[in-house]
Amino acid sequence: MDFTAWQIPIGPWAKALFDWLKLNFKPTFKAFGDATKGAVEGLTNILQAPPLDLLAVVVAVLALSILRRFKLAGYVGALGLVAVLALRQAGIVVPTLPASISPLVVVALFMALTFVIQRRWQPCVIVALGFLFILNQGYWKETTETLSLAAFVCAICMAIGVPVGVAAAHRPRLFQAMQPVLDLMQTLPAPVYLIPFVILFSIGVVPALFASIIFVVPASIRLTHLGVASTPIALKEAATAFGATPRQLLWKVELPWAFPQIMAGLNQTIMLSLSMVVISAWVGAAGLGVPVVKALNQVRPDLGFEAGAVIVALAILLDRMLRVER
Repeated sequence: MDFTAWQIPIGPWAKALFDWLKLNFKPTFKAFGDATKGAVEGLTNILQAPPLDLLAVVVAVLALSILRRFKLAGYVGALGLVAVLALRQAGIVVPTLPASISPLVVVALFMALTFVIQRRWQPCVIVALGFLFILNQGYWKETTETLSLAAFVCAICMAIGVPVGVAAAHRPRLFQAMQPVLDLMQTLPAPVYLIPFVILFSIGVVPALFASIIFVVPASIRLTHLGVASTPIALKEAATAFGATPRQLLWKVELPWAFPQIMAGLNQTIMLSLSMVVISAWVGAAGLGVPVVKALNQVRPDLGFEAGAVIVALAILLDRMLRVER
């Protein structure tokens, strides 16, 4: 018996679907793609040349967060912000930092943010050493492009993954129905995701962004579900006995208990999004994947090892920056 005499037309169905979408919704996809591309490129420009107005706000917030025990910190941050904005309006200061010092200022801000998150100086040293290694290798521009793409991927994945994970933890049947879909999203080869998005959005950063989201979002869903579902029954019963409503139970018991798992989900989304940088470069996305693809095409192990080491350094410093323990 020949089982190939009649095949299920999966390929023709998929082609017909995407041809129909492209024909009927081309302006919508183009507008959405342009907006997404503009947002990613805007964040890249901020990292490469921070505007002084925004920089003053960030510095004031970080100073207040680090020195919040001292009332003087708030006044110093506010006065510094007002001074920079006044000088900016008077035309005394330039709107952006010079290119020669912009990377160092951004590195300092990442170190301050690391201290705000970790409250320890050891991770700050690791973050500083990682960024200094990247600067030493001459990959700062590519690193900012990869950081921008990873930031948008992680933000979207966490915005989707946390609510879906909470809902799945409260509804076991929903999670059972979702498991095959999550398995499919993580096991289907990532380049397969690129094909439909290239058809709909053309080459560039947009198909790379959406392909990365599909590949990465199951991690945040699974870890959020694990954290909320593992909340001890005794804690929930005690909260209920004291009159906690379901909303209070979620916000004051389940989410605080699941917070380390949620942060682990954020950590995994970052690592998985960085693992997509080379695949993203295949469809024209800028970043650290470009030199890797170039090294592969030209058989240049020196270039490949340089870019690979920079990707590893970026992954390590982001891991140390966002790692949270219970």
